[in-house]
Order: sequence, then structure tokens, then C-alpha cells
Amino acid sequence: MAFMFLRETVRTYRERDPAARSALEVLLCYPGLHAVVWHRFSHFLWCHGWYLAGRFSSHIARWATGIEIHPAAKLGRRLIIDHGMGVVIGETAEVGDDCYLYHQVTLGVARTMGGKRHPTVGNNVIIGAGAKVLGPITVGDNARVGSNAVVVDNVPNDTTMVGIPARPVDRKLPRDRRQPAFDPYGMPCDDSLDPLLHDLAEMRAELADLEARVGRISAEAPRQPAQSATK
Repeated sequence: MAFMFLRETVRTYRERDPAARSALEVLLCYPGLHAVVWHRFSHFLWCHGWYLAGRFSSHIARWATGIEIHPAAKLGRRLIIDHGMGVVIGETAEVGDDCYLYHQVTLGVARTMGGKRHPTVGNNVIIGAGAKVLGPITVGDNARVGSNAVVVDNVPNDTTMVGIPARPVDRKLPRDRRQPAFDPYGMPCDDSLDPLLHDLAEMRAELADLEARVGRISAEAPRQPAQSATK
């Protein structure tokens, strides 16, 4: 079972990362793979009640890889953590199958509370570098979170979120929904803008048009004769 997990994860790295030249290179040189494999051991310890041992094991993995995954977090199959440095996955976080996380991604809390505090990420989700997904929210299947976005609300299936706070943008989906397109760093490939930046650009265009119209009206208006200062 462990061998099958390792083999399919290595194969996924090679399929998605053009820099991966061989399975041996992935095994030896990819900290994301090391962190996920180590997490399986830490998670085993945690689930069997050896909480301190599980935390200590995850601490060693953090020191070795730069990736912090709480031993209680639940990770799906074929998870790719690309580059990996600075990734944080909290205690009650859940990540589905075939997900892709870039460096400095945080699956964290929005406020201090008990119970479920961290996000639940669906299947085939891509979260770009520096993105923060916070609170007990759900990120739907095939969703994309752009780099440096801050997500604090639920994300529907097949939705791309960008900006601070994150807002949805239009995304062209492939005809075959069973094989969604891979969007590097979670960014849409059709040059979609942050909705807030798009609104600001429209406001600037409207303001420029209004200024031009006022200028034309002022130029066309008849000039009034100057009134004498004295009667």
C-alpha cells in the first residue's frame, strides 16, 4: 500500500512538473514529496493516540523540508506541494485528491475557536503561491486560488478566486469536465483581472470620458461679455 502511494505520487510529480527528469530525482530532491510521505507517518502516530510523538515527528519534517503539516491534518492522494517552502497546513485542515499547492500557501484559521478551524479543500484544486485560505470554509472541486489571494468565504466548484479579499473571476472551462485544465499558480489563462482592479479600470475610463465631455461643452459654450467692474 505504501509503495503504491509512493509510486503514484512520484508519477504525478513527473507528469505535472517538466523539471522532473526521473523518478529518482523526484525521490531524492523534492521536499514536497518528503513532507507528504513523512506526514503519513506522523498522522499514523497521531491517530493511534501518540500525540507528542506525532507532533515531534512533524516538527522534524518541518525542520527538514520547510513545510509545516500538523499530524492531525487529512491529506488526499497524489497531493503535489511544488517548491514547498513556507507551506502551512493546520490541524483540522482537509485536502482532497489530486490537489496542487505552491510555496507559502497557508491553510489556516480566521479566528481563534474550538472544533473545526481550518479549510476543507476539494479534489483537483490548485492554490497559487502565497495564497491564504482561512477559516472552516470549503473550497470546491476543480477550484483555483490565484497567487497571494486571501480566501475567507466558501468557494464553489469550478471557480477561480483572485485578489484580497478573494473574488471570483470568469474562467473558461474545458469541454471535458472530467479533465480540468491545469492552471499554473492557480491563475486563469485568459488574462482575467482581479475584479476589484477591473472595476477601478472601468471607473478610470468613465472619469476620463466625463472629463473629455466637460471639456468639449466648455469649448462650445458662447463666451459671456465681461461685465464692467464699475457702474
